[in-house]
Amino acid sequence: MSPVTVRRYTVANADAMRELGALLGRTCQAGDVMVLTGDLGAGKTTFTQGLGVGLGIEEAITSPTFVIARVHPSTGVGPDLVHVDAYRLGSAVELDELDLVADLSSSVVVVEWGGGLVGGLAESPIDVSIVRSDDDEDETRIVTVTVTGERWDAALVQGDPLT
Repeated sequence: MSPVTVRRYTVANADAMRELGALLGRTCQAGDVMVLTGDLGAGKTTFTQGLGVGLGIEEAITSPTFVIARVHPSTGVGPDLVHVDAYRLGSAVELDELDLVADLSSSVVVVEWGGGLVGGLAESPIDVSIVRSDDDEDETRIVTVTVTGERWDAALVQGDPLT
């Protein structure tokens, strides 16, 4: 059985959130599915921007709220990035209708608001939970990353300076 690793990071600001995303992006492979959870404004899209940097995506990454899903092609360094906002989806069936399985052979799929919806996409999705402070002036976020598999151990240890 593959090891499960849980790491918690205290992220000071948006730049540090992008840095954490980039750290994980450099380890992602085609077929990985990442589920991002957190309140509105927690930093899910900011994290995904960093993830794109780690994957070698050069185009700007913005929230796909109104289009539901956006494909960001790789520049050849890593897999493509499929960025999904499941906030407006009512069920896993609606997520299945996006046919994301077809993208898994060449892409990393990130699903914002995807908790409980991605079971059909990946046996062991990467879970990223982002919690912001109750103080609106405080940019600090607590990011909990739960991953399965040995390749993640080294990547998460490299992230120690962010903690």
